[in-house]
Amino acid sequence: MSNSAPDSSILGAEFDVSADGGRATWPSIGRVQLLGPDDDVVAHLGRAPRRIAVAGTSGAGKTSWGRRIGATLGLPHTEVDALFHGPAWTERPEFLDDVRAVLARDRWVCDYQYPAARPLISSRADVVLWLDLPVRTRMRQVVRRTWRRWRTREELWNGNLEPVPWSLWRGSKSIIVWAWTSRHSLDDLPGRLTTEAPGTALVRVGSHAEAERWLARLVRSTGA
Repeated sequence: MSNSAPDSSILGAEFDVSADGGRATWPSIGRVQLLGPDDDVVAHLGRAPRRIAVAGTSGAGKTSWGRRIGATLGLPHTEVDALFHGPAWTERPEFLDDVRAVLARDRWVCDYQYPAARPLISSRADVVLWLDLPVRTRMRQVVRRTWRRWRTREELWNGNLEPVPWSLWRGSKSIIVWAWTSRHSLDDLPGRLTTEAPGTALVRVGSHAEAERWLARLVRSTGA
């Protein structure tokens, strides 16, 4: 993943990922077509999408865009973090059961989160919107969000609060450290979806402006 907008030369390309010379790649079980912000998803699918997953590393804006897409298109939005985190930042034992219950519905928007849940989410999604923003943008957003949450003592999920600022840069539980160390964790998303959900439409945007364009195009196509 680079610090620039997506290369227009690969938008609309089909990714057929297969084993190559013993390298760690993905089996060729299908194709994922990478669409851009100006592509007509409705024409691609042959209908309006009913289930949309929003992908991106920490700080990309998954929750904000998920809420906005849901409100614009009238799709129920679920924040997967709220299903995962129990009190004191522990994982809820019901997490995957709750994810499956959300995905069983006919219409939804949610974020593409957590290794155990991602294949479940992508296999049910009509569209995966990939917020492939520059690293500098994601890091700026995650620092601002973390500071705001701590300063306002915003309750997140099940009573959890952001830690005090001087702990934000230290330790494995720091969201800022996590955002930096995991900044390239979705670089392989086209290949990953080839394995998880062949045939799913993957829309890649490199900025909030491109996401705005994609949503506006979707609204025009669906008449929402």
